[in-house]
Amino acid sequence: MRTVLIQPVFEKWRGRARELLALRVPPDEVLWSDDAHEPGLFATTDDASPRVAVPKVPPAFLDIARIVAAHSDARRWGILYRVLWRLTHGGERHLLAVATDRDVRQLAQWRKAIGRDIHKMHAFVRFRLVGQDDATGREQFVAWFEPEHRIVRLASGLFEKRFAGMDWSILTPHECAHWDGSALHFTSGVSRRAAPNDDALDDLWRTYYRSIFNPARLKVRAMQSEMPKKYWKNLPEASLIADLIAGSGGRVRKMLGTETRPPKLAPKNAYLNSLREMNASQPPPPEDPTQDP
Repeated sequence: MRTVLIQPVFEKWRGRARELLALRVPPDEVLWSDDAHEPGLFATTDDASPRVAVPKVPPAFLDIARIVAAHSDARRWGILYRVLWRLTHGGERHLLAVATDRDVRQLAQWRKAIGRDIHKMHAFVRFRLVGQDDATGREQFVAWFEPEHRIVRLASGLFEKRFAGMDWSILTPHECAHWDGSALHFTSGVSRRAAPNDDALDDLWRTYYRSIFNPARLKVRAMQSEMPKKYWKNLPEASLIADLIAGSGGRVRKMLGTETRPPKLAPKNAYLNSLREMNASQPPPPEDPTQDP
């Protein structure tokens, strides 16, 4: 039995998997671990290994493996290597198309969980202003987020595109992402104490959330499904939710009791008037003889 100790990132697993695959080491002879504090008796490290010839791997598998590698389940490395072995030395080239296969189904479930976690990160990261770079004049922002999985590298691309004009850091317990206007880099995870406290932007978030809250469309269960309570502690607008829910009934009754405002007259506009006149002058379309009266 070989115990392979790696850093918990896709690139490290891929390097060791290529080596083991080339040496034809079966999956049941490999014990994968990414816990540096509990190495096996004969553990090998994730140092770079010489490049070796390996069987051709379907690109679809690499796409799946890159996502699944971010999952927190310790079994992921072993199952990924087993699927890789089956696709190559096992001769099951079309394995990924077998949705009922136990390993394929497990990878699909993990991939779906990663997708949900990335969606939550994109929705619930809240940046706080912490300063300004005197040399460049760029504002500097920091956010704290607690994902279920190691998704920082997968999720950071959206923030790089959306907030390219400011310097920012996203801190998580697993890993941190940093953008300086030209490059995205990553560092080790940190504790919650490293994140900043409330700032003036929190008031803007609360004002925005209060303005878009519609009591007539309130569905508490649906809201909590999309915004689980475990995220509320890091959302500035979450402090408003209880009061907004409690007062929603009264606001709806007030809305229903308010008299309907008379419709506004169409604005006087020469172009719009010409369109109305053109439509009025058009003859009705001829009847279709194939249609029943």
